[in-house]
Amino acid sequence: MENKILATVGGMPITSADVDEFLASLGQRAQSYNNPEGRAMILKQLIDSKLLLLDAKRNLYEGEAEFRAQLAKLKDNLLTNYAAEKAIAAAAKVKDEDVVSFYNDNPDKFMTGESVNASHILVATEDEALAIYEKIASGEISFEDAAKENSTCPSKENGGSLGDFTRGQMVPEFDTAVFAMEVGEITKTPVKTQFGYHLIKLNSKSEAKATPFEEVKDGIRAMLENEKQRAAYESKINQLKIMYPVDVLA
Repeated sequence: MENKILATVGGMPITSADVDEFLASLGQRAQSYNNPEGRAMILKQLIDSKLLLLDAKRNLYEGEAEFRAQLAKLKDNLLTNYAAEKAIAAAAKVKDEDVVSFYNDNPDKFMTGESVNASHILVATEDEALAIYEKIASGEISFEDAAKENSTCPSKENGGSLGDFTRGQMVPEFDTAVFAMEVGEITKTPVKTQFGYHLIKLNSKSEAKATPFEEVKDGIRAMLENEKQRAAYESKINQLKIMYPVDVLA
């Protein structure tokens, strides 16, 4: 793509590449500005910056003590960050076999907990819940229709369905009851919680299972790389403490 000159300020050009570079520096916000209006705003900002730069040079701000102090501090910060990057760059890359070994050696870290799929009917009183249960048990009405007609939970719109969930996602009384049920069972005794009385129907149950390697391998690699880099950084710092003794006085 042609690097088109979009403006000049005091003879200094501002190009489309300059706008692209500024756009890239915005990270996730770049998408909001990658349009004609956004690019025009960026161009204006670049023009403003050039004007300020020219004014700074005209007034010889570079020679002022305050600027030189800021420049020295900025240089030290950049140099420190560069040294840290070089320290961790030496860390060995994680091999594919390291990722596989970690997955195989830590099966407990990659288990998906036991889950259930359940529906419920929530009402205010135990008597109301028992009356509804009798109608369902006698075949007078289906659980789903009873939920639509009686439940005070928004899930009534879906026949009381709560979808899939794992242990600990529901309030304790509900959680204990539903995970003790058999598939297809409906609670004969309403379950009391802080929200009211529940009739629960267990639609299905899934046992705990291992998350497939392909789904977690990238996360494992990133974690192992971070560990290696952190170790390399700490090792470098420890070496430097030998060369440059540190005395903490506070």
